[in-house]
Amino acid sequence: MNQREHFSWQSAVRELISAQQIAERISILGAQITQDYQGKDLVAVCVLKGSFLFMSDLARQIQLPIAIDFLACASYGDETRSSGIVKITFDLSHSIEGKDVLLVEDIVDTGLTMDYLLTNLQTRHPRSLKVCALLHKPPRMQRPITIDYLGFTIPDVFVVGYGLDYAQRYRNLPFIGVLQSPIDKG
Repeated sequence: MNQREHFSWQSAVRELISAQQIAERISILGAQITQDYQGKDLVAVCVLKGSFLFMSDLARQIQLPIAIDFLACASYGDETRSSGIVKITFDLSHSIEGKDVLLVEDIVDTGLTMDYLLTNLQTRHPRSLKVCALLHKPPRMQRPITIDYLGFTIPDVFVVGYGLDYAQRYRNLPFIGVLQSPIDKG
């Protein structure tokens, strides 16, 4: 990355949650999940793309033999607000019937996506279904969602980094930041 590109990132994103804060909180979440799922058949389901870094770090903190699966859905496109229309773009590769499922999500914002996913996954008859979210943005909630394991509550700002994006950019930042002014998508 040249100096000009580095400067663009610095001016576009203000750090909200540091990489160290994220690591510390994930360690605590991993310990809680390990304790709660002792002796259970846990399947951690990562909601792509935004949760991939969170899922990777969280899985290493869960001290149990877990299965991991992935699904992807879309509701934002390249915008900063959810469209409210959710579609699954990549589905699970294995059945979750009779399993204890932990749905791992990057952010619960309006609750519309999570409500859709929970409703969809319940039709597949898991033994249990819980939510682990890195971030929660209560001011934007339209559907009440129970978050069983929560990383951080944040204000109503558009965040990027640590897997979260704007127009597929910024996912690789090691921290979570507030998008001040997006760099050119071109």
